[in-house]
Amino acid sequence: MRTYCFKLYASKKNQNLKNKINIAGIIYNHCVALHKRYYRLFHKSLNKFALQKHLNKLKHREKFSYWNQIPSHAIQDITERVSRAYKLFFENLKRKVKTAPPRFQKVKKYKSFSYNMVGKNIIIGNQIKIAGDYYKFFKSREVNGSIKLLTIKRDSLGDLYVYVVSDESSKIIEARSGKIVGLDFGLKTFLTSSEGDHIESPLFFRKSSSKIKKLSKRLSRKKSNSHHERARIELARAYKKIYNQRRDFHYKTSLNLCREYGVICLETLNLKGMQRLWGRKISDLGFYSFVQILKYEAFKHNVVVIEIPKYYPSSQICSQCGYKNPEVKDLRVRSWKCPECAAEHDRDINAAKNILRVGASTFRGDDVRPVSAGSCC
Repeated sequence: MRTYCFKLYASKKNQNLKNKINIAGIIYNHCVALHKRYYRLFHKSLNKFALQKHLNKLKHREKFSYWNQIPSHAIQDITERVSRAYKLFFENLKRKVKTAPPRFQKVKKYKSFSYNMVGKNIIIGNQIKIAGDYYKFFKSREVNGSIKLLTIKRDSLGDLYVYVVSDESSKIIEARSGKIVGLDFGLKTFLTSSEGDHIESPLFFRKSSSKIKKLSKRLSRKKSNSHHERARIELARAYKKIYNQRRDFHYKTSLNLCREYGVICLETLNLKGMQRLWGRKISDLGFYSFVQILKYEAFKHNVVVIEIPKYYPSSQICSQCGYKNPEVKDLRVRSWKCPECAAEHDRDINAAKNILRVGASTFRGDDVRPVSAGSCC
């Protein structure tokens, strides 16, 4: 399976699609209301098949006849979204995880609808058939295979995108190198490799923070609806630019790593704990998004990605002799000297070497013995 993303041309005709997305939002809120009412009366979760049957009856009433503007399979997909959300909610309750049930959505902020019975030959040139009508899109590549799922999505700027899922099998490219590398995440340096290379943190949000602050102030002062909407779009455009810059950086970095190495070893990050300590900076770096993109590129290039255990003290262990120095737990210590073997270490490079050692042992299937403080292995 492969997913293609295309942007639709901006035209007056696109208002029809936006209205259909609004209808999908109304149906979503109706499903949430039915779930809440059913649980309040019977203390049970509503079955999605019973919900679909009920919605099918409502469509034939004059009051809800406008629901027929979107495909029936799109309505089924909405019921499945709500059912999955409630299933996750009840599972989290059993696991005693802090959670909340699905909430009502603002119709104007509802983003997408999907359906899978799309038919054949829905793409003709640079036009695509969506819910019975043809729309022009920016065709950057050919869609191979038969289309299994089609999703229409709008962003905060009001731009429309179409996501096409086909049954094309992804072509795997052979790895260009058999080298193995360990990578350590950082705050000042985005990545440090076991070979001593550094990739600096771009921090796109920090660079644009003054502009974001200025646009946010301008938005808060607008009173007229037309002026308020214009200021909101300007702010949304600035945020989208930051998102695109960060995503472009993640893709290019991942691609360069996959072209150079055959095995990549990473540390598993405790992102929630890091966000409590450093807050916005962790979100600006986008470590989670980078790891997901790296795994995607690694799959295409036949590269192995190994994640070592989350709480492995990679920074505290001497990569030469294995001595564990608890004083290095203080992040202000950027370089240190091993009291056992007198080896001098840069904090990040030493951590990357330890990540490489553990990852290589995992790749070979060896057991890595935990190192206690003051011991040497």
